[in-house]
Amino acid sequence: MNDTEFHTLIDDQLNSIEEQLDECDADIDYEVAAGILTIDFANGSKIIINRQEPVHQLWLATRTNGYHFDYVDGHWCDDRTGQRFLEILNKACCDQSGETIVIN
Repeated sequence: MNDTEFHTLIDDQLNSIEEQLDECDADIDYEVAAGILTIDFANGSKIIINRQEPVHQLWLATRTNGYHFDYVDGHWCDDRTGQRFLEILNKACCDQSGETIVIN
């Protein structure tokens, strides 16, 4: 994958998350600055999603762990476990908010 393809994939993923957070009824806020998406929860915890251009990865930081994702067969997959990004993100959002949040 070249840099242009990488940026397109990341931008599409972040835009999709933003759109779905806008429609979500949960008590959360988010901010995008310099390509970093920060999701803030009512309890003060955060989730941070950002791009790592040198290694063409999507990174996710949650209250309990940090994850690095490679783009494999049309999905962002954890480079250690193979678990998909959205599965981990949804679980972290639910755990940190105490509410059901589903991002597709």
